[in-house]
Amino acid sequence: MEKLIVNAVSREKRFAFVHDNIVEEIIFDRPEQRSLVGNIYYGTVTKVLPGMNAAFIDIGEEKNAYLHRDVLASYVLSPERSIDKEKKSVSSFVHQGEKLVVQVDKDATGVKGARVTGIIELTGDNLIYMPQGRYVAVSKKIVEEKEFLRNLGMKLKSEEEGLIYRTSSTTATEEELEKELNTLRSKFAEILEKAATLKKPGILFQNDTFTELVFDSINEMTSGEVFVDDLSLKKSIESRNPILKVTYYNGKENIFTFHRIEHEIDKALKRIVWLDNGAYLIFDETEALTIIDVNTGKFSGKNDYQDTVVKTNTLAAIEIARQLKLRDIGGIVLIDFINMQNEKEKRYIQETIEKEFQKDSTRTKIIGFTTLGILQLTRKKTKVSLSEALQEKCPVCEGTGRILSAETIAFRLERELVEHKNTEAEAVLIETSLAVKEAITPHLDMLEEWLKFKVFFLIKSSVSHYYVVKQFGDHAEIAQKASEPY
Repeated sequence: MEKLIVNAVSREKRFAFVHDNIVEEIIFDRPEQRSLVGNIYYGTVTKVLPGMNAAFIDIGEEKNAYLHRDVLASYVLSPERSIDKEKKSVSSFVHQGEKLVVQVDKDATGVKGARVTGIIELTGDNLIYMPQGRYVAVSKKIVEEKEFLRNLGMKLKSEEEGLIYRTSSTTATEEELEKELNTLRSKFAEILEKAATLKKPGILFQNDTFTELVFDSINEMTSGEVFVDDLSLKKSIESRNPILKVTYYNGKENIFTFHRIEHEIDKALKRIVWLDNGAYLIFDETEALTIIDVNTGKFSGKNDYQDTVVKTNTLAAIEIARQLKLRDIGGIVLIDFINMQNEKEKRYIQETIEKEFQKDSTRTKIIGFTTLGILQLTRKKTKVSLSEALQEKCPVCEGTGRILSAETIAFRLERELVEHKNTEAEAVLIETSLAVKEAITPHLDMLEEWLKFKVFFLIKSSVSHYYVVKQFGDHAEIAQKASEPY
């Protein structure tokens, strides 16, 4: 049973895809975090880098976008043989200051700007139209009509144009497909007309990404029901999918809370994920890669140890595939399964995770096990992960998950005070946390005797351990300040 739960009545729009009562995907759309993927821009090339075979382009956003040579329209449309084109530098196809129409295919992340392509794609109900794509492709889910649609596409398109047939195209007539193609051509012509009026980089076309993603998920559903809390969206879904059952929800409780999706979001943000048998996974996300550690936990198995290992690793492989999709984790992923003793077991686990990833529309490449027994894979990253979208770096640990201990800060304070050993002051006032004071107090008498001045504290509540040397002075003055309410 498939369900799509759509929460569209607030500024933050969300939807969740549920299969057999298991949440497989959650999509968020916030005004300040709205994905740029699919947006079309008029940009100016600011720098050409032959060493990277790429260029940076100002598209009017905060950071310049990255554009690789192989997705430049001038490269794709070049009449030269592929082998000859590949030998040429990016500077043969684009120059600094050149104006280009580009489309975002990956959002900015961290310090990196968005990644863009010069091969524009305009999506219709049945077709994806590429004004400069040059090829015809058919959805992998289409088998019987593949050759017919490919031939039809070659007949309908010009030499420069490209077409991709979506799964829904199998139910459309030739006349409907041709009409849709002409509509998309007109849409692109309007985009070029707008570009001609712009004097500086800016946006030409902006996707209603949330609604499109909702419809994309609906198109993937083979059966089931959509629950939505927005009447206008309900009517829009029904008009495009008259067979699908769409239920309007108007309860007092938020639709995500009612369907227990909120609970799943909280679980997807946790570092530890428990498996049904008492084993657990640990997720550590960094900017460069994600590391997943598999642990047997409370599970001991009914037979031998190796049986426990294989069963735990199998459960882990299935859950990891789900979690990567749910958390929308992309990039390099390293999985430290519990050590397996033979290649047959490793192959079985690799085949298990490959099978699970077939359910994921995001491209994933399983590289295999290293000599240390770590499974390597990559998952295409087009937008920020769930944790990046909903969380921010801790201001105390700056994202490391650790802070300096009270003892460490106390030792640092001691060392700084020793630097003032020969001062003429009679006392010093230190602002610090209670834990730091408690760490230094057992040694304070000895320290004061060595320093030849008294140490007074102002205690301030703080989530981190710290100290500030506030003032040196005579004993009475510092003692008075230390006793004043802070």
